[in-house]
Amino acid sequence: MTFGRVLLPLWPLDPEATYLNHGTVGVVPVRVAEAQQVLRARIELHPARFILRDLWRFTGAASDDPTLMRQAAAEVAAFVGARADDLVFIDNTSAGVNAVLRSMRVEPGDEFVITDHIYGGLLTAVNYVARTSGAVVRVVEMPYPACDPIVCVERIASALTDRTTLVIVDHIAAESAVVFPVADIVRACHARGVQVLVDGAHVPGQLDLDVSAIGADYYVANLHKWAMAPRSSAFMVVAPERQASVHPAVISWGLDSGFTQEFDWVGTRDPTPWLCAPDGIRFLESLDYDALRQYNHELAWHAAQYLTDQWGTPLEIDESMVGCMVSVMTPESVGTAKADAVRLRDRLLFEHNIEVQAHARSGRVWVRVSAQAYNDRDDIRKLGQAVKAT
Repeated sequence: MTFGRVLLPLWPLDPEATYLNHGTVGVVPVRVAEAQQVLRARIELHPARFILRDLWRFTGAASDDPTLMRQAAAEVAAFVGARADDLVFIDNTSAGVNAVLRSMRVEPGDEFVITDHIYGGLLTAVNYVARTSGAVVRVVEMPYPACDPIVCVERIASALTDRTTLVIVDHIAAESAVVFPVADIVRACHARGVQVLVDGAHVPGQLDLDVSAIGADYYVANLHKWAMAPRSSAFMVVAPERQASVHPAVISWGLDSGFTQEFDWVGTRDPTPWLCAPDGIRFLESLDYDALRQYNHELAWHAAQYLTDQWGTPLEIDESMVGCMVSVMTPESVGTAKADAVRLRDRLLFEHNIEVQAHARSGRVWVRVSAQAYNDRDDIRKLGQAVKAT
């Protein structure tokens, strides 16, 4: 399989742009978007029948055949290494984390343990629940941008106390792009009787995923980023023994009818992003999924080496902690603060037509490069030259 800009027509991206930000909100392939439009047209032929019989149905309805939501869930479950009965669709990882947090009985003094790599939107949700319940948020500091896997586990384990209610850990951190040893973290926490929620927002389509092997109590992940599903599409896998206590943020007709029944229906909404998630998976497979992930990984690792060399900045991460994204420190002249990162991001877009994520951390500005099938080394070279020109 040949990768690079020759594949760009498979996505609706501007061919004049250098798009190195697939990880932020994803890009829907043309053929997946077309499948979604076909499905939307099918819904409008007979909306009530589709939504209340084919998509979801009340308990005790005439048909016992799997609904379309359950059929799609089964295909996604097979792709991510989970049982279909443990997987439900959600809008995005933030919705899944909120569902878990808002379902827990949290007492004053209970503790949430997180790391300082946590995604900002999830941090807001954790702080909100802590603020309204009297819980305490304990933040485990990790070296940036990377941390030795053994040290990661040890630091989280040492933060646990008798009041720890939940540990939330990234599988791939959103900013640093570091791959965390989540299976080892889960084992260490379970040894202390502590529940674990894994944020896998960037994992499906980027890493070979086996949710069951990780063994977390809760695993949430997006499908509209690297798994090529339409926005917004995500899933949550909950361990069987936890399912009865977890409810969606919107309570509707499915309450008390079972875990999947409850999450499959939270009111009228567009179901096509979830129903087309299998189309995204089939698109990945059409590109030779294993070869695609290898290409993306190698391009991301090349970006780390090339850009640090071009910019004279340190390469402080091991290749084993890189998936298909990598964060690289920019030259000191770029700046040190969030405002500097915003200026760099906008200058790259409006002056060089390069889209890439930028953020400030540890007194420097970093860019997070997403490597996708439609990118090549020339895209990395353009980014390196553009940053030097700012």
